[in-house]
Amino acid sequence: MKNILIVEDDRRLNDGIRLALRNEFSCSQAFSLAEARQLWRTGMFDLILLDVNLPDGSGMEFLQELRRTDEIPVILLTANKMEMDIVSGLELGADDYITKPFSLMVLRARVGVQLRKERRGSRQYRDEVFFFDFEKMEFFREGVCLELSRTEQRLLRCLTQAQGRNISRGSLIDQVWQGETEFADDHALTVAVNRLRGKLGEDQECIRTVYGTGYTWLGGHLEKKE
Repeated sequence: MKNILIVEDDRRLNDGIRLALRNEFSCSQAFSLAEARQLWRTGMFDLILLDVNLPDGSGMEFLQELRRTDEIPVILLTANKMEMDIVSGLELGADDYITKPFSLMVLRARVGVQLRKERRGSRQYRDEVFFFDFEKMEFFREGVCLELSRTEQRLLRCLTQAQGRNISRGSLIDQVWQGETEFADDHALTVAVNRLRGKLGEDQECIRTVYGTGYTWLGGHLEKKE
């Protein structure tokens, strides 16, 4: 199930959006920039619905931060007739916008359009050591093919897509086991991470444990020759 972050300070609207999307998507709610940043640091999302005017700052600030490192789809929620907000947001890298008040049916349709768009960065990963093609399910270390289970593939995709951000254990369990969390717990995640580390090569130390929190992908690095 795709995960959506709703950043909207109007609680009734935020709750209404969550209710409208909850049958198709998993939704996390933020009511301020501070909450949005905290959820973004520890979670894994497929799309963000972002209000422009928030109590502790502008949603544009958050959009700028996102675009420095990530191509996640962002739909702006703007006040009616605020054309400058729309233009500024699109120039900063927003994928779409919708003006308030809006139809929740139209919002669902726009969310669906963005999530259907193929994004090359989400399908492949490459660094000095590794090349992963998640669509073709091909995984290589220095040209050598690695055999990964479906669970390991989902775990690896979550880690690499976070682009160096820490992902909480709870978020990883939700993402990797995708609705089958009754069969997963902290122990299952620890086992999956250890198996993945073993297949990638312990010498790489590409998955960092953030004790008490979660994991961070560091990537592969070739040893520098003297």
